[in-house]
Amino acid sequence: MAEPAGTKPKRILVTGGTGLVGRAIEKVVADGEGRPDEEWIFVCSKDADLTNAAETRALYEKYRPTHVIHLAALVGGLFKNIKYNLDFWRRNVHINDNVLHSAYEFGVQKVVSCLSTCIFPDKTTYPIDESMIHNGPPHSSNFGYSYAKRMIDVQNRGYFEQHGCRFTAVIPTNVFGPHDNYNIEDGHVLPGLIHKVYLAKKNGTALTVWGTGKPRRQFIYSLDLARLFLWVLREYDEVEPIILSVGEEDEVSIREAAESVVEAMDFKGELIFDTTKSDGQFKKTASNGKLRRCLPDFPFTPFKQAVKETCDWFNVHYDIARK
Repeated sequence: MAEPAGTKPKRILVTGGTGLVGRAIEKVVADGEGRPDEEWIFVCSKDADLTNAAETRALYEKYRPTHVIHLAALVGGLFKNIKYNLDFWRRNVHINDNVLHSAYEFGVQKVVSCLSTCIFPDKTTYPIDESMIHNGPPHSSNFGYSYAKRMIDVQNRGYFEQHGCRFTAVIPTNVFGPHDNYNIEDGHVLPGLIHKVYLAKKNGTALTVWGTGKPRRQFIYSLDLARLFLWVLREYDEVEPIILSVGEEDEVSIREAAESVVEAMDFKGELIFDTTKSDGQFKKTASNGKLRRCLPDFPFTPFKQAVKETCDWFNVHYDIARK
């Protein structure tokens, strides 16, 4: 088929393509958000070991991407991070260096990497914004992962200043949705809650939530984040990162999140908060002011609707869900 006048075909390589965000991008592209001049390639760790420079180069040689969305990372929950901070640092530094340097060597036009709000300084003022990434050390529990992610921002600036590369990064808040990791011990708070409610309902037991339920978080639905990734890839021209999040006013407490899951799963049992367990950080409020200045009318999926859709997916796909 002839290309429309004035457009050059894009070949977009997505690393970490089978994870939570990669699957969401694949879905929104398939559901009509993709464009005729875009070819999408989703790869995972089975396709290449990105800690290995030669395998990473071979991946670029094979697909010759014009654009890259870089999602691949070694990730884990709180306790895994505490135990293996050095491993998290080394593995992620190697992955990021290989992905970005191969992108430079193969003349990739744009790279969008995925950071995390855990990279921000532990001691900070709220709301957090994009200018504050390097203003102090991250939380000590996951310093290895956090510093490795911060270095992507440093590399992006370096590649721009030295070589004129358009490499940038996004910083999502707490992402959830279909294809998440629902592991109760080592997953994130919302997918862990969904799995706990599923088991409590199945076994006719009470639902026990760790902590007081008072900490507050901004949750972003993976399908909303996927649509924003497409906008960043196509329209956002800055090297400086951008926070992708719902507004400060849409922050919800862990208690409210648990109650939303209880409602979505139609759980009728008792809800107990185990206050002997740690709450973690009380809040990590991030400002989405920069995003709103660029995209004032972006429609976020209402939290309860997104939770319901995620719970419905988990119920249907329980046997194949990561847990």
